[in-house]
Amino acid sequence: MNASDPIKLSKSSCKEGAVHIWQLDEMVVTIKGRKYWLWRAVDANGYVLDALLQSGRNKAAALRLMRKLLKDQGIAPRVMVTDKLRSYSAAKAELMPGVEHRSHKGLNNRAENSHLPLRRRERRMMRFKSARQCQHFVSTHGQIANLFLLHRKHLNATDHRQLRTHTISIWREIAGSIAA
Repeated sequence: MNASDPIKLSKSSCKEGAVHIWQLDEMVVTIKGRKYWLWRAVDANGYVLDALLQSGRNKAAALRLMRKLLKDQGIAPRVMVTDKLRSYSAAKAELMPGVEHRSHKGLNNRAENSHLPLRRRERRMMRFKSARQCQHFVSTHGQIANLFLLHRKHLNATDHRQLRTHTISIWREIAGSIAA
C-alpha cells in the first residue's frame, strides 16, 4: 500500500467546502549543488494542495503545477494569488483564462509561510540527498501537515479536543495500515 493514499482520503475529511482561492509560490532548493524549484499551492485555509519539485522556473513548470492541481482538485479556483513571477500569468492565461489573478508582493504570505516548516526540516536532515527524496518528502509532509492543521481560533476548547482526538485516531489508523 502506498503511504500517501490513506492520507489523501483523510485529508479530504478535514477540509470543509470547495477550494475557491489558490495561493501559489516557489522556493529554491539546492540538491548536490544543483538548483531545483519547489512549487507549492496552498488554499485560503492554509491547507497544502500540492507541492512539486521541478528543475525550471518558467511557464512550462507553472503549467505542470496548474495541470496537476486541476486534475487533483477537479475544479478551477475562483481566485489565484501569486507573487509577481510572470510564469504564473502566462500559464493561467493558457489553462484558466476565466480565473481572477491577484499578483502582488504581500498577498501570498500564506504560501510563503508554508515553506518554513520545510526549511526547518531540510536543515535538520542536512539537505536533501536527491530530487526524488525531496519530492517524496514534500508531498508526504504536506498531507500529514494538513491532517494536523486545526484552526484553533475558530474553535472552543471542547471542539478542539474532539477534533484533535479524531485526528489522532485517523493518524493511528494510517500508521497501522502502513505498518501492516
